Amino acid sequence: MSCEILIHGIGGRMGHEVASLTLSGYRGTSLAVGVDQNGYDGNAVCYESLSQVTEHCDCIIDFSHHSATAPLLEFAVARSLPVVLATTGHTEEEKALIAEASTKIPVFYSANMSLGVALLVELAKKTAAALPDAEIEIIESHHDRKLDAPSGTALLIAEALREVRGKVPFVFGRHGQAKRTKEEIGIHSLRMGNVVGIHEVIVATDSQTITLKHEAHSRALFAEGAVAAATFLADKPAGLYNMKSMIKE
Repeated sequence: MSCEILIHGIGGRMGHEVASLTLSGYRGTSLAVGVDQNGYDGNAVCYESLSQVTEHCDCIIDFSHHSATAPLLEFAVARSLPVVLATTGHTEEEKALIAEASTKIPVFYSANMSLGVALLVELAKKTAAALPDAEIEIIESHHDRKLDAPSGTALLIAEALREVRGKVPFVFGRHGQAKRTKEEIGIHSLRMGNVVGIHEVIVATDSQTITLKHEAHSRALFAEGAVAAATFLADKPAGLYNMKSMIKE
């Protein structure tokens, strides 16, 4: 079964990656149309605005910017189209719009589109549960052009650990003279060079340390995950889905 994709933000790096996959027929997909206010230099029809789209499509993959969430969801709901939100940095208001839209259409929302990161999250939760007295630190590294810090993925991991540890505090970086508490989860951000994405979860007791690490070698893995999510949504009812939903199935 084919799946025709509308790529929102096709002109960006990740938009190009998704376009390359869909143009090659990856997972039975094809590229229906692209939308990007800055245009697209590839072999596809591209509009500046969603309002210009008349082509048939089966799903939207969004790699634009979280500030475009409201008009994107309005368009998707009006067209009854599933949407894969692959952007990060959403505000609480935007998250509320996502939740509302998911009552009408299938919405796949994840701070990281990597299957490997989803597995890292599950392993981190199991480790934290097995070592309830251990201290936990998260370190994330990205290229020097990334705008948000900490990364959406680091926050995703930290929130998942709260499912095991309860509403423990997050500490972003460390500065000053205060002693670390046992309960807190430290989150540290590094920005340098052309690092695609590295996430480490360090779980330590006085007698042992377990380090879980995921390293992205190429941005293609996020595009592959987004396309997999689009095909996953093909037969799904309205609802909010994520990488955990896809792993379980």
